[in-house]
Parts: sequence; C-alpha cells; structure tokens
Amino acid sequence: MRSHTDMAQQSTRVMIFAPLASLAGIVGVTAVMAVFGTHFGVTSMEAVLSGGLVAFLASIGGFAVLGLKHLRKLERLSNSDALTLLPNRRALHRDVAEHMSDQHEVALAIVDLDGFKIINDHYGHLVGDETIKTIGKIIRDICGEEADIYRLGGDEFAVLMHGDLAGTLLEGHSRRIIERLAKSVKIGEKRLTLGASIGLARNAPGQTVSSSEMLRRADVAMYASKRGGKMRCTWFNEAFDRSREQIKQLDDDLRQALTLGEFRMHYQPLVDSNTRRIVAVESLMRWERPDGKTVGPNTFIPVAEESGLINPIGLWVLRQACVDALEWEGVTLSVNISAAQLRNPEFPIQLGHILEETGFDPERLELEITETCLVLDPVVAERSLNLIRGFGVGVALDDFGTGYASIGFLRQFRFEKLKIDRSLVVQASEDESSRAMMLSSITMAQAMNMAVTAEGVETQAQADMVRAAGCDQIQGWLYFKAMPADEIKQHLGKTITGVEAGGTNTDRGVKVA
Repeated sequence: MRSHTDMAQQSTRVMIFAPLASLAGIVGVTAVMAVFGTHFGVTSMEAVLSGGLVAFLASIGGFAVLGLKHLRKLERLSNSDALTLLPNRRALHRDVAEHMSDQHEVALAIVDLDGFKIINDHYGHLVGDETIKTIGKIIRDICGEEADIYRLGGDEFAVLMHGDLAGTLLEGHSRRIIERLAKSVKIGEKRLTLGASIGLARNAPGQTVSSSEMLRRADVAMYASKRGGKMRCTWFNEAFDRSREQIKQLDDDLRQALTLGEFRMHYQPLVDSNTRRIVAVESLMRWERPDGKTVGPNTFIPVAEESGLINPIGLWVLRQACVDALEWEGVTLSVNISAAQLRNPEFPIQLGHILEETGFDPERLELEITETCLVLDPVVAERSLNLIRGFGVGVALDDFGTGYASIGFLRQFRFEKLKIDRSLVVQASEDESSRAMMLSSITMAQAMNMAVTAEGVETQAQADMVRAAGCDQIQGWLYFKAMPADEIKQHLGKTITGVEAGGTNTDRGVKVA
C-alpha cells in the first residue's frame, strides 16, 4: 500500500512535468515544421504555429484542471489518518477553529485506550492496527452522524460536537463508548478487552478558545480520568491546572527525596494465631521531608506511578527491606509491589539481582499485590509472577474483600496467601452478612491451600473472631504498630498479647502499593 507521501510526490510530478512535456512536444513539432518550411507556404506555416499555440493552451488548461483535482486529493490526504481513514489531528484543529463561536457550544472528547500498549506488545503490531481500526468503527457507530470522529495518533481518538447542548450530548456518547469498550472486542479469532479513559472540554457560549487550548484541556481531563481509576469520563475544570502544578512540584520533590535518602522503612509484625508469636513483618515506607512533614502514600504513590518513579522507589524499598530483615531469622518479609512494577518486564530480573546482592533467602520473601495489579493485564501479570515464583519467592493477594476476585481468579494466580482487608474484618464484627462473607472467603482459601491473614485487627473481639474463623495470622494495632527496623528484634520469639504489645491505633503504617 502506497503512503500518503508517495502519492503526494507522484501527484506533484504529474502537475509539474506533464505541461512541460506537452510544451516540449509542441515546440518540437513547430521546429520540424520550420526546418521544412521551404515545402510550405507562409500561410501554412502560420497555421501550424497557430495550431500549436492553441494545442499548447488547451494542454495547459487541461493540466490545470488535473492539477486542481490533485491538489484537492492532496488536501484530503493531509487531513486524514492512513490507517483508519478518519480525519486526523490537523483536521481536528481546522474543524474546531471553524466551529468555534460565541453563539453556541463546541465540545471535545479525547478518548485514550487503557490497555492498547499491552496488546501491541503481546500480539504484535498487525493485531494492534486491526484493533485501532475496529475501535475507530465502534466509536463512529456509537456517535453516528451527530459527531465528528478523529484519530489523533497511537491509541488516541477525538470526538467533536458543536451546537446547542453539545456538551450534554457528547457526555452521553462518551459514557456509551466507555460502556461498550468495557466489553471484549473481537479482533480476528481473538477477543480483547481494552477499556477507555475520556477527557471532556467545551467552550461556554459567549467565549471562544483556540483549538490548541481545547485539545490541551481535554487531554488534561483525560489524564484525570486515568488517575481516577480509568474507565471513566471527566470534564476539565481550572482546578486541574493548579493540581498539575502541585503534581509537578511533588514529582520534583520525590526525585530529590530519592536522591537525598529521605525515605524511611518501618515494619509491622504479623502474629501467628495459635502461638501468638511474630512470624512475619510487612514493610511500610514513610517519606519524612526536611521540613518535618510526613507525606502519605495516598498522595505521592499515584504521582510516582504516573511519572515512572515508582520503579526506582520500589526497588529501593525492596533492597532496604531485604537488608534490614537479614538478621530476623525465621521471619517472613512481606513487601508490597505496585501495578506499574508488575507490568515492568524488567522487574523479575531486578528482583533476582537484589536477592543476589543482599544474600536474602528468597523463600523468606513474600510479595504482596492487589487485585488491581492483575486485572489491568492478567497475561503480563501471570508471566511475571511465574518468573518471580521461580526464585522461590511467595505471592500474597492483598486487600481481599475490596474488589471482585472470583474463585477462578484465585485459582488462576495460585496465591500462597490471602490477606483479608481491614474493612471486611470491621464489617464482619458488626453484621452477619459480612461475617458470612469473611467465613466463606477463608474456607475457599483453605481449600486452595492458601494461608490467610486478617488485616487491621484493632480489638480483642476482632482477634477472637478471626482466630475462630480460621485465620492463620493476625495483623493490626491490637498487637503492634509499625516500627523502625531496630525495634523488631526485641519482640522476636516472645508470646504476644494485645496488652503486652502496647499497640496503638494512632499510627497507621504506609504501604508502597
């Protein structure tokens, strides 16, 4: 298939050289006539010249018409996407400027696919191209004739509407797009699930903005949808710009904190339900800034994940935790990893290097992941987890009870441990339905040979309840708060009770993930 550039070059060559070739032919014929002019009268010679001139002018006119046709074709090519044949970014700028008015709304949606890179990496670019074409058709079918559809490049599309209630109508289309892309899409013999995050922007009647500003606002709103959990649409508001400045500053501060060593590690012990002795510790990271303020993980982890800093930060946590836990013999070390780390194909290799560098026994290491890490890309996640298990490292599913993990989901990933989230423990102590849910979860985990830990245990009644339900380990303020590494050793080997541990609910440990 010829590219737009090849076709444009051919059109240009036709437009330039065809009239010249015609002129050369006519001049050549006239020259021949002149040489043999002795055989013709003057009148005949004039007729030849006149005929040649007429032919030349006719040729010029014909090729001018041809040239205009080619120019129109070039214009269409320069404003369309070669893969989907949809209008492109240049066409979108043109149309936004054309429709912009202080009399009515112009509304723009940026649609970004959530899982396209993974499909490209896993199945190849041919499947990726077919996916893009199919998604373009899906969006076009949903919006119909009411909106203009564009492909901006990569896995990004745009939808433009103008007129009364443009914003309201466009939001409706956007929600239908999200609903449709939440379902699988058939590509050849495969069924792929992507999802989409959408950012919306509009001009209010009585004001106009440039096309570049409209795209920027929609793009900012789209990233807000990504940060908000994906599979949603978000309208731009001016607070996003202020937030972006704060995020940029936080990102700069995070980079400096990593360089200057401002992060600290604390560890919260897990107690065996029967022996009531410490059998494991969970590593929890804190960021203590030079001004004395502590920044919570719910603030800086999303920024680190978006910027890619989560990878070096996560490796620092893993290495430091392995070093700290070397002397805690017989104690399992749990380290949280984020979805971004699990998606990183280099992570299993980096983990292997850390285990080798520190000399930490891989069978004493347990990586905690949340369901979100797996749902976003189960194929890549399963591949990474298989490599991780190859080192002898265990894998635990954290925060169980907050998502939608099914029996098939648990069987697929073969976790060594299930950690019941604090919210389910609290609810189970308050109502029968939640207690039944917790009991069934524990029974299911035991049937799959998984150990079970109850998180966030704060009262003796809760401890008695989860112990009776069959939990193997208990974690929470009733027994221990998170503490620095140098305080762990004094508690090892001792039988723990809630009173003796001096637990407190004023200090929540913070996770990396």
